[in-house]
Amino acid sequence: MKNTKFTDLQLNEMVLKAINDLGFEEPSQIQAEAIPVVLEGYDIIGQAQTGTGKTLAFGAPVISNIGNTHNSIHALILAPTRELAIQVTDELSRLSKYTKTRLLPIYGGQPIDRQIKSLKRGVDIVVGTPGRILDHINRGSIKLNNVEFLVLDEADEMLNMGFIDDIETIIKNINSERQTLLFSATMPTAIKKLASKYMKKDTKHISIAKNTVTVDKIKQYYYEIKHKDRFECLCRILDLDEPSSAIIFCKTKKGVDEVVETMQMRGYNVEGMHGDMNQNHRINTLRKFKDGSLDFLVATDVAARGIDVESVSHVINYDLPQDTESYVHRIGRTGRANKEGIAYSLVTAKEYIMLKQIQKYTKSKIKRKEIPTIDEILEAKHKTILKDVKNTLENDDFKTFIPLAMELDEEYNLVDVAAALMKLMFDEKLSCEYSENAIASSKSVRLFLTVGKIDKLTPKTLLKFICDNSNVNSAHIGSIDILEKFSFIDVDEECVNKVINSCNGLKIKGRKVKIEIANKKR
Repeated sequence: MKNTKFTDLQLNEMVLKAINDLGFEEPSQIQAEAIPVVLEGYDIIGQAQTGTGKTLAFGAPVISNIGNTHNSIHALILAPTRELAIQVTDELSRLSKYTKTRLLPIYGGQPIDRQIKSLKRGVDIVVGTPGRILDHINRGSIKLNNVEFLVLDEADEMLNMGFIDDIETIIKNINSERQTLLFSATMPTAIKKLASKYMKKDTKHISIAKNTVTVDKIKQYYYEIKHKDRFECLCRILDLDEPSSAIIFCKTKKGVDEVVETMQMRGYNVEGMHGDMNQNHRINTLRKFKDGSLDFLVATDVAARGIDVESVSHVINYDLPQDTESYVHRIGRTGRANKEGIAYSLVTAKEYIMLKQIQKYTKSKIKRKEIPTIDEILEAKHKTILKDVKNTLENDDFKTFIPLAMELDEEYNLVDVAAALMKLMFDEKLSCEYSENAIASSKSVRLFLTVGKIDKLTPKTLLKFICDNSNVNSAHIGSIDILEKFSFIDVDEECVNKVINSCNGLKIKGRKVKIEIANKKR
C-alpha cells in the first residue's frame, strides 16, 4: 500500500470529494487493500482490529457502487450493538455528503413504528442490529430481495453476543446474488463456517496484522480542551515542559500549515512536513530536525512515516488520528533507544470515543492532565533560568562580560541588573502573552427544547438554528439528542444565557421553540 492515495482506488468522484473534506491524506492499510477488491465485485473477509478504518473500507466502495433510487434497500450492514450502528451510520453519512444516499439506522430501543414509516418512505442503506432487523423481517416491514451488498461488521462480536442464528436467518432472506463483506478481528470456527456456507468460492481474505508497540517507556496523557483553545493549550504545554525535540501531529495538510505558521509567528523554531511538499524539501526538513537545527516538527501521519530520530522526547497529538493504528505509529516516534518518552493528546468532548478505542487497542492507560496555568509556566521558567545562570557561573565562561557588568555597577545595583537580565531571558523563553492564569475546563449545561423528530428536526438543522441565531460557535455545542417531541443539547456553560436569550421563542421548522435548562431527571 506504499504511496497509495484515495484517488488511486477508483472511487466515485462524490465519495472522493467527501473523503477530501474529512482531511484524510492517505488510506489506512485495510482501506487500501479492501476497497479495490470490493469494487472488483469480490466477496471479502477483512480481518482487522477495531479502529483501523474498516467503516470507510466498506462504506466508500458501497456508496460508490449503489444506486440511489430509494425504491429498495441496496445495502444492509449488520452491527452487534446500537452504539456501533449509530457510529457506522454517522461515518457513512459523512461519506455520502455529496450523494443522494438515504441512510437508516435500525436498532432496539427505538419505536418500531417510526422505523416502519422510514422504511416505507424509501432508504438505500440500512445499518442495523440483528435482533431488530429480524423483527422487521418477521413483520414483513423490510424487503431485502434487492440487496446488492451485505456487510457483517464486527462478526466475532455478533457471535459472542449469540446472534449467529439470527444472522443466518437474515442471510436466507437476502438476494443470493449479493456481494458479502465480512469484517472480524478474529476468525473463530463459527465465523469460518458462516463464511464458507454463505460467501462465494472466490472470496478474498484480507488480513491486517495487528501492530504492537512497547509503551513501557512512553508516558501517555491527554488534555481535555475546547476546540477554540487548542493552539493556546499547545503553547502552554511546550512552555511548561520545554521539550528538547518534539513531533506535533496534525490530521490534515492544511492543519500542519496553519500550526507551523502560527508557531513561527510566536518565535518557535519549527517547520512542517506533509504530502504536498516535494521530496527535497522533506529531506532537508528532516535533516535539520535530526541534527538539532529544528526544535519542533509538525507533520501528518504520512509525512512522518519512517522518521527515526532517537532524541525525540515528546509526541503531541494536536489532532487525534483517523484510526488507532496511526496513534501507535505516532507515539512510537518517542521512547527510542531505551529512553523515556512522553505522548500528549489534545482531546475535545466529541473525541472521547476515539480516545477510548485507542486505550482499548493499545491496552494502556492514558491519564488525564490539567492544562498548565501561567503560575506553573512561570515557576518552570524561573527554574530553567536559574539553572542556566548557575551553569554559566560554574563553567566560568563569562569573563569577557565583566567590564560591561562593572560599567552598569557604577549606575545601578547589581542585583537589579541581574534581575533585569533574567527578565530579558524570561521574555525570550515565553512564547505567548497569556491573558488568563488558567484555561477554563469545558463544563457544559444540558438544555431542553420543545421540538423533536415529529417536527422533522435533525441535529444538523438544530445546530445551524442555535449557531445562526445566538452567534455561538459550533465548538461550544456538545451532544445533541433528538427525541420524538422534544430535544436536548449540551452547551458550554458560558454560552447558555446567550443561547436561551437569543433563541427562546423563535420558530424552527415552523414551530415556536421553548428553551430551558433541563431538569436533572431528564
